[in-house]
Amino acid sequence: LLNINVGGKLFQIAIKIAARYPITRLGKLALYTDPMKKLQLCDDYSVQNNEYFFDRDPSIFHYIFHFYRSGVLWIMDEMCPSNFVEEIEYWGIHLKYSQRCCRILFEEKQDELSEYLKIQKELEAELEPLDSAEHFEGKFLGRFRKMIWNLIENPYSSVPAKIIAVMSSFFVLISIVGMTLSTVEEMKHKRGKMWMERVEMICAIFFTSEYLMRLMSSSSFKNFLRAAFNAVDLVAILPFYIQILFENLDEADTLYHEELHKVENVSKLGKVLKLIKLMRIFRILKLARHSTGLRAFGFTMRQCYQQVCCLFLFIAMGVFTFSALMHSVEHDVPGTNFTSIPYAWWWAAVSLSTVGYGDTVPDTVLGRVVAFGCISFGIILNGMPISILYNKFSDYYAKLKAHENEV
Repeated sequence: LLNINVGGKLFQIAIKIAARYPITRLGKLALYTDPMKKLQLCDDYSVQNNEYFFDRDPSIFHYIFHFYRSGVLWIMDEMCPSNFVEEIEYWGIHLKYSQRCCRILFEEKQDELSEYLKIQKELEAELEPLDSAEHFEGKFLGRFRKMIWNLIENPYSSVPAKIIAVMSSFFVLISIVGMTLSTVEEMKHKRGKMWMERVEMICAIFFTSEYLMRLMSSSSFKNFLRAAFNAVDLVAILPFYIQILFENLDEADTLYHEELHKVENVSKLGKVLKLIKLMRIFRILKLARHSTGLRAFGFTMRQCYQQVCCLFLFIAMGVFTFSALMHSVEHDVPGTNFTSIPYAWWWAAVSLSTVGYGDTVPDTVLGRVVAFGCISFGIILNGMPISILYNKFSDYYAKLKAHENEV
């Protein structure tokens, strides 16, 4: 017999039974004749009691002991997968000796744990500040730059930092409202346009000052430019200055082309200018910097991109399928709008989304049956991912909120 003492508990295994598995630790212990090699396999040895000591978990060794007696490795659900794998690797036993049902459930539990740890790591990276206190040590004006950085970047560091965060959100809202009002016909007169331009200038000056303060107080310009939020800030600033540049070019080109009676480039500059003005809508993304809900939503979309892509795939399949069916049963009806499958795509899209504008409707009984199937499929399809996305969003939001409370 082999006298095995694991964590203070004594086990006895027949040498011939342990020798059946020569690649395992106890199998080698049973087969080796050299005492020095045997001592290398255990933590200690008692000559008086002929006991081999192992400083391992005795609760898991019960399953190892049962494996040598029965040849089957049993796995219980309550065991930690990482700890169990570490123990069986120490004893040299492979997971293939377990029953297939146990192995499948155990591997699923391992995958769930790995996915959980991966998400936790990414969430911690999301919550980790771009620059911590130690990054400023030894840098030029490190103490002053750290103070400015906390003032601009960390609204929970002080009362003035909270005020600046509120002001930043306020200017974002003012900028979006100003951009919206500038499209109203009544605001396009000279006085209204002048006020809108002044509001835009004040907002642009504030955003530029905020960005420059972040840039100058950052401990690493390279990491600063790589950060997503800082890219959003830059996109929020550039349209104002690009608009000024293009307006000056537009005026110069207008004078030049009036002399030459050519206005092609002027119209092109006007289209580019409209596109540049539209880029100001991205300023609303700046709210995500100080909004826990928006950050949690963005993190949820990144983690659930496979489910979201799968949902869009199913929607595309439904649109193509039901538009083809509707065209097949409705194309012979006089005055129908389903003259081709591409013309039926809009109807299929709004029906799958359960919006149903009613601008295009079937006239035949078969067409209404197809429409009912399309709407039913849309209800089932839209209801499938909601619970998954909501549960993950609420989980990430709670973790982000808990981190903010800790800070």
